[in-house]
Amino acid sequence: MSNQPVRIVGDGGPSVVLLAGGAESVSDFFPGLVDELVSNRRCRVVLYDRPGVGSNATPGQLSGASVALHAMLETNGFGPAVLIGQSLGGAAALLLARDYPEDVAGLVLLDPSLVNDVNLARSTERAARAAAFLCRVPLVEKLFDSQFRSYGAKLADRRNLSSDDRSAFAQAAAVDIPKLREAVQGLAEIAQDFRESDLPRVPSAVVTADRKKSSKVFRAHARLAEALGAHLHQWPGAEHAVHLTNPSEVVDVCRQVLGEVDLRT
Repeated sequence: MSNQPVRIVGDGGPSVVLLAGGAESVSDFFPGLVDELVSNRRCRVVLYDRPGVGSNATPGQLSGASVALHAMLETNGFGPAVLIGQSLGGAAALLLARDYPEDVAGLVLLDPSLVNDVNLARSTERAARAAAFLCRVPLVEKLFDSQFRSYGAKLADRRNLSSDDRSAFAQAAAVDIPKLREAVQGLAEIAQDFRESDLPRVPSAVVTADRKKSSKVFRAHARLAEALGAHLHQWPGAEHAVHLTNPSEVVDVCRQVLGEVDLRT
């Protein structure tokens, strides 16, 4: 795919915006989904890298994600849109839904970063900051890179992923830690002001990785689902990159939300 901050696939139907996690580009982050949305759902798919991440050279942080998303949708006449976001991409989608509810027709949140839990958000920032500091040492940076790639390869083998999904996993495993540290900066401050009650009731789904129901992350995701009036999905063995470990299940969830949006329009 083209290395551009905004790329459009399809020329009709409802707009669906894809938002990748971390500081990664949305290009090819979810193999097969674009074809599914364009060919089978007749959607116009918007692949978008917000400022500060992926191919977007414009400086920016998560705190400005909703303004940037709103401007992109308004400029191109794409709203209201269904947003499909993973990790920090899911957090950006939630901020748009809170700040510009008229822009959002539906939400699919794939193990979203925790904008609704200050302590977890603070821990995420702290971990990213520590990793970026350690990566100032070249040998440590290489060690991190090796560990991420090894973990990704083993997980791909265990899940018996297709070649396209393996490629996407390799892309996700090539983490630019300093850029990720910038991407999560301000997450705790955002979480302090975030109120689940400010979210609109639109067709939605929240997907959480396979973790204990007593975990703080699971409970935070459950609160998001309750606020949105959405179903909370969880599958055995699902990892944070749930779109890659459980692609068929996630595609089904996307179909369900789009079906609910269709019924409303």
